[in-house]
Amino acid sequence: MTNNVIIFDTTLRDGEQALKASLTVKEKLQIALALERLGVDVMEVGFPVSSSGDFESVQTIARHIKNSRVAALSRAVDKDIDAAYEALRVAEAYRIHTFIASSALHVEAKLKSTFEDVVERAVKAVKRARNYTDDVEFSCEDAGRTGIDNICRIVEAAINAGATTVNIPDTVGFCLPTEYGNMIHQVMNRVPNIDKAIVSVHCHNDLGMATANSLTAVMNGARQIECTINGIGERAGNTALEEVVMAIKTRQDMFGIDTRINTQEIHRVSQMVSQLCNMPIQPNKAIVGDNAFAHSSGIHQDGMLKNKNTYEIMSPESIGLKKEKLNLTARSGRAAVKGHMADMGYTESDYDLDKLYEAFLKLADKKGQVFDYDLEALAFIDMQQGDEDRLKLDKISAHSVSEFPATSFVQLELDGEKLSTVSTGGNGPVDATYNAILALTGLEITMSHYNLTAKGEGAEALGQVDIVVEHEGRKFHGVGLATDIIESSARALIHAINAIYRSHKVADLKAKHTQGV
Repeated sequence: MTNNVIIFDTTLRDGEQALKASLTVKEKLQIALALERLGVDVMEVGFPVSSSGDFESVQTIARHIKNSRVAALSRAVDKDIDAAYEALRVAEAYRIHTFIASSALHVEAKLKSTFEDVVERAVKAVKRARNYTDDVEFSCEDAGRTGIDNICRIVEAAINAGATTVNIPDTVGFCLPTEYGNMIHQVMNRVPNIDKAIVSVHCHNDLGMATANSLTAVMNGARQIECTINGIGERAGNTALEEVVMAIKTRQDMFGIDTRINTQEIHRVSQMVSQLCNMPIQPNKAIVGDNAFAHSSGIHQDGMLKNKNTYEIMSPESIGLKKEKLNLTARSGRAAVKGHMADMGYTESDYDLDKLYEAFLKLADKKGQVFDYDLEALAFIDMQQGDEDRLKLDKISAHSVSEFPATSFVQLELDGEKLSTVSTGGNGPVDATYNAILALTGLEITMSHYNLTAKGEGAEALGQVDIVVEHEGRKFHGVGLATDIIESSARALIHAINAIYRSHKVADLKAKHTQGV
């Protein structure tokens, strides 16, 4: 049995499918590269057969990742397994993850089948996947509500068929730690060929037990945890990677094992996923919440001043949370900007230094002094801009006076052509600006979500606007950043519109392909 727990991250599969708006291929690749730096052993990055977009993103990630194993999900269906292989075959190392439901409820109500048939289909799927790779994972969906005899039976059959990892998921978050731990204990002791495979756990958080169940499973012999950054995922979410990793690290006395995760990357990856996925982190979230290392009580503060260990069982630095330095001004050169980005864990390939430096100078002229979090926010926005953005913001001027309609002048550049208009009315300057942008583009868009957050502190903090818009039955996420709220709002809408334009381009290419053009 391995002395390390394998961290299987499914942020880009189970986590992504629960988002309000799908991520672009570029955004998924950005997260995948961050997960690679974090040190995850396996990253599950999609369900290739589900759509051409998912296939493309899995293939793109598989082509770029070198230090983690890339996995794709498939049902126990031939076409799913074949699609997974076609998407993954370009990877340095990959895994095909196939699954089928095993609980009586799922077998009878969903599959309209029998358990005997399910076992046969599982064996067939594993064997087919083994034709493509010697790294095959099998999951018995809804194992948490499957009788232990049937779990042992299907796990034994899957291992005999060639599965090298067997996953016992609590798919609906039904189990309590004692019964889930006992289930893993039974599998470890009753399945005769269990020594030929790694036992994995995939827990959902419907009853708030995901982390506890996963850790109890490890204490009973499981050696792979399937989890997501910030615990995002279906319904109440999945086991949070940062929670299980830091629990194992902090309580080495109990576990006696470790992970390969570079914990100092946790905070940065957590923030990246939160922003890209438009899923804010609750302040009291364990490990990565804003309040995780904050102390309000006078007694606590007194204790912290005397000895940090009085009220902190881990240091903020252990997850990469560092105090920001204030030593960047308009006089700072490219080397200083590049150096600060490197200190925060970014490599040169993560951003365009020329674009970042240009944005930095504009911000420095406005603020005077620029913090690391400002620089990171600018880089984040730069990373979101596609190489083929059709629409760009050129000029904007909005005015609002009490008891008078708001007015906004907007000048855009669409496919290299300058367009401008003035919009009057609406519910304020942001609404007037949005009306102007939509008038220039001619798109029919419905705003379903608007959120403004401050990036930094004080009156000169950057304002980040996150929006979700609906267009032709699909949702698109946009994000904008500026010291001016109206400008950041405009940039968020333009970001979403460029995503819409890219979706139109993909649709046109599909139509031409279908027509044989």
